Amino acid sequence: MAETVNRLDILLWHVHGSWTSSFVRGRHRYLLPVLADGGPWGRGRCGREWPSAQEIPAGELRETAPDVVVLQRPEELGLVERWLGRRPGIDIPAVYVEHNTPRPHAATTRHPLADRADIPLVHVTHFNDLMWDNGRAPTRVVPHGIVDPGARYTAEIPHGVALINEPLRRGRITGTDLLPAFARAGPIDLYGIGAAEFTTETPTPHPVRGIADLGQTALHQEMARRRVYLHTARWTSLGLSLLEAMHLGMPVVALATTEAVRAVPPEAGALSTDIAVLTARFDEYLHEPDLAVLAGKSGRQYALEHYGLDAFLRRWDGLLAEITA
Repeated sequence: MAETVNRLDILLWHVHGSWTSSFVRGRHRYLLPVLADGGPWGRGRCGREWPSAQEIPAGELRETAPDVVVLQRPEELGLVERWLGRRPGIDIPAVYVEHNTPRPHAATTRHPLADRADIPLVHVTHFNDLMWDNGRAPTRVVPHGIVDPGARYTAEIPHGVALINEPLRRGRITGTDLLPAFARAGPIDLYGIGAAEFTTETPTPHPVRGIADLGQTALHQEMARRRVYLHTARWTSLGLSLLEAMHLGMPVVALATTEAVRAVPPEAGALSTDIAVLTARFDEYLHEPDLAVLAGKSGRQYALEHYGLDAFLRRWDGLLAEITA
């Protein structure tokens, strides 16, 4: 039973900050490797306030002897063997969390662990589980869980808001090219890594303004001051910013792609692959704040029920108890 799982020492890397922020809220001790030069394999907490997460120099991991390892990148298989002298899935229990949609091909890309039957492959969405060629790897789905930021929606700024990391480089993947279409209806404020450098070459009646990459608390505050959240991703896994916006009580306008069709109920906003439909609903929410408030309340209730932190941690406790039994 998940309720009786022993307290474990869990080795994992800080790969996706928002997901890790939820994962390390559990009952266990979370060991994050650090290297002198940091980098992708040794960044530790990166200054995050995670009381149950402990930074461990990579050279000391062998003596620390973690109980289980949570893998998130193929290269970590070799790192565990070198740093611990133990083979994941053979000498130490392991799971592999897949955060991303398959690339380059939507339905035929074979997962790096497809030939491993000894390491459960944990997808963060049902869509990812469906689309990856998982081979003989045993798969599970543990949907996202969000640390509730609270119902903070004030909407005093009648703008849309979008969160896109590296909007210029990622382009069509994240739907950056769609922002000018929405800007025909109203102003859009853009946050995320590289947002401050963003400019659009397409003339629009209203501005698309790249602002900044903010810390989570400040970002939630700024999001909640805007009227509508825009989710333009064509081909990324379910963005946690979408779930955060719903938790904040914001109405959402989203492309009906990947897991968004499961995450956004009709009463929470607009979900379509027809840009004309989405821009019309965006305009409607911008200019009818009472309607926006009702949609946001519905979205928050749905998000709390389906993407709450407690359920996320219970599911993980059950899986960890199973593989370390």
